[in-house]
Amino acid sequence: MLNGCLRRFQRDTQALQAQVDRDPSIALLHPEWMLTRWREAWPDDWRELAEANNQPGPMTLRVNRRHVDRETYLARLRDAGLAAYPTPYTPDGVTLNEACDVRALPGFSEGAVSVQDEAAQLTAPLLEPALATTPGARVLDACSAPGGKTAHLLEAFDLELTALDSDAERLGRVDATLARLGLEATTLAADASRLDWWDGQAFDSVLLDAPCSGTGVIRRHPDIKRLRRPNDIRELAALQARLLDTLWTTLAPGGTLLYATCSVMPEENVDQIATFLARTPDASADELDVDWGRPAGAGRQLLPRIDGHDGFFYARLRKQSA
Repeated sequence: MLNGCLRRFQRDTQALQAQVDRDPSIALLHPEWMLTRWREAWPDDWRELAEANNQPGPMTLRVNRRHVDRETYLARLRDAGLAAYPTPYTPDGVTLNEACDVRALPGFSEGAVSVQDEAAQLTAPLLEPALATTPGARVLDACSAPGGKTAHLLEAFDLELTALDSDAERLGRVDATLARLGLEATTLAADASRLDWWDGQAFDSVLLDAPCSGTGVIRRHPDIKRLRRPNDIRELAALQARLLDTLWTTLAPGGTLLYATCSVMPEENVDQIATFLARTPDASADELDVDWGRPAGAGRQLLPRIDGHDGFFYARLRKQSA
């Protein structure tokens, strides 16, 4: 029977392939419900989005500016026989032409460089207006594991940073990352949707890299296509709303909260921030004057790009001064 099926496929390949291609969920290897939502949200981009998810993402590095500048590190890569080029949107990013073992990266074990997608590296530049002129600012990274954004903030600014995560095991990865890079922060295993961990002293800035559907990083976690369910989006949006409301109380008047997800779902991004602003009288959104992504309500949305960045959403919120 198997031989018969294969012979028919060889005989009718063109007709069978045409039939398959008419079903986008099969042709693009994504669940139908996901593609339906993307067609509604991104009518001009949904197919390209799915196609990007089916290609491996590039290996992008973040240069530790406390150790070396980007141009010098690019030269070190060339000397090691590794071709690379600077990322277009972030000042510390370098993308390799071909992925390699991290042990082949010059200075990796000494903390000169880390692996981090360009979209995730946008956190530090977006918080720069709030942090660059305030040495010693109190900063909370509310969902910090595995620690890439925590480390980038500490590489870029002189901060008193608290890294919070509800998963104690994953928080260990934050400690390991900071140790390799020679950085220091207070790490706490606690639920950011509650306040029993907080000492009552307000933070100057809060980073909420919220738990999300991960639909912007499917190419790095392809199991998302099979494991994620439509109801998950609603449940995640409810959790994100609780986190926003709770963490807003820890932010000092005049402070900045940066909301981020690696999602391309409007319910988790543009809609989430719109409803938060509507119910929070002392919150306003900063206009993001940047040359990446696209306007998405009060924030900016990046869609995954082949040979480029992952999918991400950012919104920068400011608390009214007392």
